[in-house]
Amino acid sequence: MILSKKSLEKFRELINEETEYRSGPQLVKLFNGLGFNEQYGQGFPSRWMYTDQKLEAINGTPQLDKCIREIFSPVNFIGRINELDVFIKDLNQYLAFDKWKVVRNEAEITFKRQDKVEIDEQPEKATENDFLNREFNEVNVHNLGLEGVVTDILQSRIKEIEKCFKSNSPLAVILLAGSTLEGILLGLAIKYPKIFNVANSSPKVSSGKVKQFHEWSLASFIDVAKELKLIQYDTHKFSHSLRDFRNYIHPFEQMSSGFNPREHTAKICLQVLKAAIYEISEAIGKYRT
Repeated sequence: MILSKKSLEKFRELINEETEYRSGPQLVKLFNGLGFNEQYGQGFPSRWMYTDQKLEAINGTPQLDKCIREIFSPVNFIGRINELDVFIKDLNQYLAFDKWKVVRNEAEITFKRQDKVEIDEQPEKATENDFLNREFNEVNVHNLGLEGVVTDILQSRIKEIEKCFKSNSPLAVILLAGSTLEGILLGLAIKYPKIFNVANSSPKVSSGKVKQFHEWSLASFIDVAKELKLIQYDTHKFSHSLRDFRNYIHPFEQMSSGFNPREHTAKICLQVLKAAIYEISEAIGKYRT
C-alpha cells in the first residue's frame, strides 16, 4: 500500500517513540530486517530523519506491510494488548485518508482496503502545549519514599535544575533532568525489585534473564514505569524526548546531530521531571506493603 506523508510521519512516531523507545542501533536493526544493510556509527542522522528516509524508501512495497506487522506484533504487547489497540486506532485515523485500515484479529495483523474515507472520531490526545500547561500542587522527591540520603541528593538536584533554567542554561537543565529522572527510577527499582523485574518490558539478556538494574538504560526504566502505571501516557512520551536529549552529554553526538538546546527544550525536560515525580508519588502507594 502507498501511504501519504502525514500517515508516514505518524507511523514514524509510533516506531520511534510511542509503541516503545527505539534507539539508533535498534532502528538500524529494524530496517536491516526489512532489506537494508547499514551500520550505526558516527555521523548517523537524527532518529526521526533516519526513520523518515527508510519509510519513504519502502512506501508502496511489501516491506512497508511487513514493517507495520512487526511494530504492531501482538507478541510485543503481552499484558498490554489494550495499548496496542489504541496505537492501531491512532494510525488508522491517518490511514483513513489513504483508504486503508489496519485490523487486528487476535494475534494476526491484516490490512483492509476502504472504498471511502471513514473517520473514526475520538478525543484528541494531549498536545505538547497541553503537557507544558499542566500544573502540580506539590513536587517533592520526599513523597516517593526513597532512601533518605538519595532523596536529599535528588531534591538538591531539582533545586539546581530550577536555578539553571532561570539562568538560561538549557543544556545544564537537560543533562541534570535526565540524570535525576534516572536516579529516581533506579531508586524505585531498588526499593521495589520484584515489580520491576517481572514487568514485560524489563530488559533481558539473550538467555531471557532480566538484566541487573545498573545495566538498565533510562529508556528501559521509563517503559517499565509506564507499564506499571507509575507515569501516564503523555509523561511517558515526553520522557523519551528527555532521554533522547540527554544523550547529547557527549559533545561529538551533539556535533553530528546539529542539536542546539534552547529554552523550550529545557522547559519540556523540566516539566517531564516534575510530572514524573508527581505521578509516581500519586501511584506508588499501591505497591507499598
